[in-house]
Amino acid sequence: MSYQAIRRAFRWRVPARFNIGVAACDAWAEGEAGARVALIYDDGAGRIETYDFARLKALSDRFANALRGLGIERGDRVGILLGQRPETAIAHLAVYKLGAIAVPLFTLFGEDALEYRLGHSGARAVVTDAAGVARLAAIRDRLDALGPVISIEPAPGAETLDDLLARASSSFEAVETAADDPALIIYTSGTTGPPKGALHAHRVLLGHMPGVSFPHRSFPRPGDLFWTPADWAWIGGLLDALLPAWFSGVPVLAHRARKFDPERAFALMARHGVRNVFLPPTALKMMREVENPRARFGHDLRSVGSGGETLGAELLAWGEEALGVTINEFYGQTEVNLVVANCADVMPIKPGSMGRAVPGHTVEVVDDQGRAVPAGEVGQIAVRRPDPVMFLEYWRNPQATKAKFAGEWCLTGDLACRDDEGYFHFVGREDDVITSAGYRIGPGEVEDCLMKHPAVAMAAVVGMPDPLRTEIVKAFVVLRSDARPGEALARDIQDFVRTRLAAHEYPREVAFVDSLPLTATGKVMRRVLRARATGETPAR
Repeated sequence: MSYQAIRRAFRWRVPARFNIGVAACDAWAEGEAGARVALIYDDGAGRIETYDFARLKALSDRFANALRGLGIERGDRVGILLGQRPETAIAHLAVYKLGAIAVPLFTLFGEDALEYRLGHSGARAVVTDAAGVARLAAIRDRLDALGPVISIEPAPGAETLDDLLARASSSFEAVETAADDPALIIYTSGTTGPPKGALHAHRVLLGHMPGVSFPHRSFPRPGDLFWTPADWAWIGGLLDALLPAWFSGVPVLAHRARKFDPERAFALMARHGVRNVFLPPTALKMMREVENPRARFGHDLRSVGSGGETLGAELLAWGEEALGVTINEFYGQTEVNLVVANCADVMPIKPGSMGRAVPGHTVEVVDDQGRAVPAGEVGQIAVRRPDPVMFLEYWRNPQATKAKFAGEWCLTGDLACRDDEGYFHFVGREDDVITSAGYRIGPGEVEDCLMKHPAVAMAAVVGMPDPLRTEIVKAFVVLRSDARPGEALARDIQDFVRTRLAAHEYPREVAFVDSLPLTATGKVMRRVLRARATGETPAR
């Protein structure tokens, strides 16, 4: 079936009443379906535990009753400060079924990050572990709205989850929620100022389904099993993987090491028979360093999706050889996710392009007034409302919500151009574009070229102020393990880009670094690199 045929045939089916917890768990929990495997938990230390849908329903029902008993009501915010583990998923299901609002929190957040998000959201309760309880103790007196803290292990000053579940009734009737009722607040990465809380409705799960199915090759199919190293605290882990898989009745592997290890990732996928995986570009670049992975590990993947940074031809070619499938790149952001994607089964892949509009979404490249620009012209990626995947508003920030829209268009703040066939080519964030000698240079194309150099493992480029050219391109480069930094290699990298792109796009400065500053979701923090570039002595 062609892309055009799929797009013409697509119809949204969003009922007036919809609840994520019911749709992602309870709908599969009765009769024979209840015995279907929902979750495989591998703790990385030899313990593997399996949960079926019936068990998940029973535990989440008990937890919903326990939360109600602690005074949590419909509309209350509940922080979930846990990694990829069963209790995290159970907490999400319980909060949704109660009609409350989940606030996912990354386990590596420090005290300041937690205080901001919990205070701004007005969280009434937090579900965490002993380490989280200790961090919360230092800020709890500054969180006026916060009530009970629930720990999955015994901890001073916290309710213990097992004790609560043991006392709670197993009989619970999920609150009837409208599809447009709020379900969760996901805070943005904060790459451009303080994080904003994107408030999403229950319908957001339905809104994600075409954006999961398309790049994952008509997902779901018999035998599918999903895993991602992306933490469930972020939209990429929660709504690109966990909840869509469960909505489809597909099992999910839960495992996330504190530090991503590419060799262990290959071994994990092979050991559990993972068929579908979302791998952020940073993970892919690290996995590219592993030698002969297919021969050594024997993984058998059916689909690989990636998003967050442009992949480029080099990673695509490596993926076909090392992973055995074409990596289908997709695009979205916390506020309006999975709206552009590739699917090699139904359309040609253009290296450097993140694909076409996902069926069901109307996506354009527009100017600041929300007017579509001609093919080939750079503008903002915008998504037309109404759209089931689109956020409701920024929590307690009406001004930012208003600024996010131009008429009927939700403005992403990401610059791109669209070609005559409808493929989107990412240029960069509005504040990432480099202006040099009158040229506008997107970092993605330069970084893609740098990645093709045999000595480069990772790279990021930023604009550095220059009195003659306004800005020059500066590259921060992480080398492969067998390469050594030096002026000769810097010149070779510069010549490599100059001859493959253009004289105005090559990096006039190259800095070799041990690592790149990344957000918790794996995106390069170019604002940090820009600050570093302007505050250091220029280097070749």
